[in-house]
Formats: sequence, structure tokens, C-alpha cells
Amino acid sequence: MEVLKSPLSASQKGKLISAGYTSINLLSSVSPSHLALELKISEAEALEILKTVSDGSRSESTSTSCTIVKGAQSAWDMLQEEETLVRITTSSSDFDNILGGGISCKEVTEIGGVPGIGKTQLGIQLAVNVQIPFDYGGLGGKAIYIDTEGSFMVERALQIAEACGDDMAEYSRLYRKGFHSHEVKIQPKDFLENIFYFRVCSYTEQIALINYLDKFITDHKDVKVVIIDSITFHFRQDFDDMALRTRLLGGMALKLMKLARKFGVAVVVLNQVTTKYSDGSFHLALALGDSWSHASTNRIILHWNGNERYAYIDKSPSLRSASAPYSVTGKGIRDSPSNNKRIKNM
Repeated sequence: MEVLKSPLSASQKGKLISAGYTSINLLSSVSPSHLALELKISEAEALEILKTVSDGSRSESTSTSCTIVKGAQSAWDMLQEEETLVRITTSSSDFDNILGGGISCKEVTEIGGVPGIGKTQLGIQLAVNVQIPFDYGGLGGKAIYIDTEGSFMVERALQIAEACGDDMAEYSRLYRKGFHSHEVKIQPKDFLENIFYFRVCSYTEQIALINYLDKFITDHKDVKVVIIDSITFHFRQDFDDMALRTRLLGGMALKLMKLARKFGVAVVVLNQVTTKYSDGSFHLALALGDSWSHASTNRIILHWNGNERYAYIDKSPSLRSASAPYSVTGKGIRDSPSNNKRIKNM
């Protein structure tokens, strides 16, 4: 049972969520004195909270005990489901190839890299590309864009939307001659209207929004991608209680995985880099530590190789480790020009 759905008061729910207690189960082994210290409340109020959630949890357990466990899924069904997963193109064929066709729905994909490598550009590109109609090989969906850093640029989104419309028009011209019914009807303005933008300014707002996504996507069933840019920002700013941070991040990761599976959406979390000391030297690594590395299904690292940008699949249960060059252009994410030259010369 989630704290938001408990019979507690709004202020008590807010204090619990801010302290990382997003689920009632997390309170099962907490003492009143410890909870009072964490929430900065009296021990009597902490005891009252624990009693309320205990009674509510017991009541829910009694009413749902026979419906919690569902039938098993066969491995064959899982394979069939895996083979029919829909994907969102990155607009780079080389990048798509190493991803098996693009960013997969029903999974959480983490994309990290150094500043300036194109993480936000890729996030905006995916928010536009998820809207490509079925007739053009897309999903015809909508996007949720959660901006924690203030890096989303609506002018840039408009440029990418215009380029996407031009690409679809070129596709129609080349492959659908004479089929006027297949003329491009989606306009740049339509792309922007189909991106639901949320700006969050603290980690508590971030947690509250992620908890709210279940209801939002239920009300907007055409949402097919959730982009968080970045998952890291508010958890690196003056966050001294590492145990609390780990608990909050773990709760968020579980929630995002459930969202991806329940609604069949692609969840894309962008991450920053940090320096890590090992084997006697410092090197760059994705932020939030080793425990966070298990929070996603797929992990992609964007990096520089000389003057060229590369995407590398660092972790995936279904994709082999591979890398591909890509470029950030005025039109958005595209194949690397140097890679195109090499293909033409072969």
C-alpha cells in the first residue's frame, strides 16, 4: 500500500514521503522514536502514524489476500512478448541498430554521459519521435518530459519537430507517390502539444510527481514515453543522509519499473557522471553509485571518441555490448557524417 493512499492526513503523508517512506511496508520495522526523529515530530504523533498505517494495512491485506498473487507467465509467453516489443527510434540508424531498433517500451533505459554529449538533445528527440504516426513506423503516442535541471528548450523541441515533419514528408514523396491520403497531417505545433512538460525543483517534488504518474498515465493512455532529465540533479545537491538517499532512489526505481510494465511505456532516465576512485586512479562513472546501476533494464553511456560522439551499451539483458557513432545536428540526433562517408566508400 502506498503512503499517498493511506488514511493519514495530507501533512503526515508529505512528511513521510519527504523522508523516503513512499510505501507503508517501509514503516513495518521502524520504531516510534526513530520515526519521530526522522520526521521531526513528537513521539506520540509518530506512534499514532504507525498505528494508523498498521490498521489500514491489515484491513487491505484481509480484503485482497486472495487477489494479490496472479497466475504465472510461461517463458514462451515472455519470449513472444519480448519479440513484439515496440521501440522508439533515435533518428540515428546506427544508434537504433545497437538498440535492436530503438528505445524499448516496457523497460527502463538509463542514458548517462558527460555535459555537452547530447543527453537532453536525445531526450527531446525521443519526446518528438514517439509521436511519429503508425503509418510511418512510429507509435503515434505522447510524451511526458520531467525537467529537474531547467535544461529543456522549447525552441529546440520546435526545431526537432519541424525536422521530423520534413523527414515524414520526404518519406511520403519517395515511397508513397500518388497516395494523397498519406500526406503528412501532423504539424510542428501538434508535436509540442503532445509533450506534457513538468518542471520539478526539489527531490520531494520529484518523488511526488513520480508517485502521481500512475494516475496521470491512466488518464492519458496514449502516453508512450516518460523522460526524466535528469534523475540525478536533486540527489546531488546538499544531500548528506546517504541512507535516506538510497531509500528514496530505491523507491523511485521500483515505481518507474512498475510504470513501464503496467502501461507499456518506455521510461528513459538521464544521468550525470561523477569521478570514481578505483585501482589507484580516478575515472568517470555514472552518478548515484553502484546500487543505482541495478535500477534500469538497459544502461547506455554516451561518450566522446576523439571529436565524435559514441553511444555504448553498458548493460542489457537482451542486447549485446556494442557502440555506435551518432551526431547532434540542427535537425536533432542523426547518423555521424564520418560514418556515412565510410559506408559510401565501401
